[in-house]
Amino acid sequence: MSTFDDRGDAFENKFAHDAELKFKVEARRNKLLGLWAAGLLGKVGDSADAYAVEVVKADFEEAGDEDVYRKVAGDLADKVSEEDIRAKMIAFMADAKTQIMNES
Repeated sequence: MSTFDDRGDAFENKFAHDAELKFKVEARRNKLLGLWAAGLLGKVGDSADAYAVEVVKADFEEAGDEDVYRKVAGDLADKVSEEDIRAKMIAFMADAKTQIMNES
């Protein structure tokens, strides 16, 4: 194999690793968001965990974060503002990245 082929394989491997990392971080962010929202909804224990899984699954509806936002905002109704939900999404993204990186 040539050096060019080796570099191509390395870039493909890096791309795959980065995509997997992004997926894991977003899924963890969604779980953290779901647990936060579950608390606001009065859910605890298994009920809170089940709700967090629903939020994670909501991310598979379309590309981007809007499907997750709509799920949480719809469930929370008037309990929390759009700005607060979006701020939590940003904060939990940072927390999720830290958690995932510390697990690796």
